[in-house]
Amino acid sequence: MELSINTRQAYSEIDEFLGLITEEERNEIPKKLRDFFKEEKDTSYRKNINSNIPIKEQNLKEETLAIIALLNLQYWCKDEDEKQRLQQIYANNENKYQAELRKKYNPDNIFKNNKKDITAENNSSEDISINMQIVEYKEPVFKRIVNKILEFLHIR
Repeated sequence: MELSINTRQAYSEIDEFLGLITEEERNEIPKKLRDFFKEEKDTSYRKNINSNIPIKEQNLKEETLAIIALLNLQYWCKDEDEKQRLQQIYANNENKYQAELRKKYNPDNIFKNNKKDITAENNSSEDISINMQIVEYKEPVFKRIVNKILEFLHIR
């Protein structure tokens, strides 16, 4: 499976982030996962995360923030009530995102927007006007050449 550049850059940000946290927190994440981030990261990409600035102000990639949230939920969050609260927040965010997608890409709405081409006007005489475009048909170049040759040879 080939990883996108964006994903590799997110792994670079994660690897850098893991270098800034305490060794105790870092060791809570399985070594195999840490090694995966290290091996799959984009080595030419540098973010320079500042530990004195909050994460949400660092302009990190969306994928990076999602991975940090997952690491927090899986490895660093020890309180079960806090885990439940975070899972509820994540579920609500996912539901909002899916509702946005359904609204944006609903096939019924796509076809409703295209009905603007035909308009009906209700006057006293019940006139209905239809907006139409005239499309000029042109034969393909090859066919035009063949037709010219046939005309020249009087076969046509």
